[in-house]
Amino acid sequence: MNKEELVIMRFRDLFNKMVWLNKSKMEDSLKGYKSSEVHCIEYIERNVDSNVTKLAESLYMTSGAISKITKKLIKKGIIESYQKPDNKKEIYFRLTEQGKVIYKIHEELHKEFQERDKAVFEQVTEEQFDSMLSFMEKYSRHLDAEIKKQGIDMKSE
Repeated sequence: MNKEELVIMRFRDLFNKMVWLNKSKMEDSLKGYKSSEVHCIEYIERNVDSNVTKLAESLYMTSGAISKITKKLIKKGIIESYQKPDNKKEIYFRLTEQGKVIYKIHEELHKEFQERDKAVFEQVTEEQFDSMLSFMEKYSRHLDAEIKKQGIDMKSE
């Protein structure tokens, strides 16, 4: 196995371990909510004037999938839709008070996981962080270019 394959395999392995380790606590604390719904809630809270298009692009999902998720979240009373007086065409989303509670639970869990993993990150130098971040940014730009080159439309997939 060459180093490229090893890096990809280790990234995937690392991601899967994080998901597996965090999964039961997330599911227990956020009963009744799917991961995609929670990520929608998180995006809406962190980004003003969130709409279906922005959510789809950010979460790498189709507009249709996001529409289904937002309808469910509206029905659950977690988000509400609104329009701007100057633009009656576009529909935006914001969290309700109940949605903010879910967001806060999710954030607290992330802080807890960060605290758990702190010992590893405390050993990483600034140069190592910069190097890892630089690599991830380069790779991400490459993947963005490939997506564009292949003409993949994230909104309609």
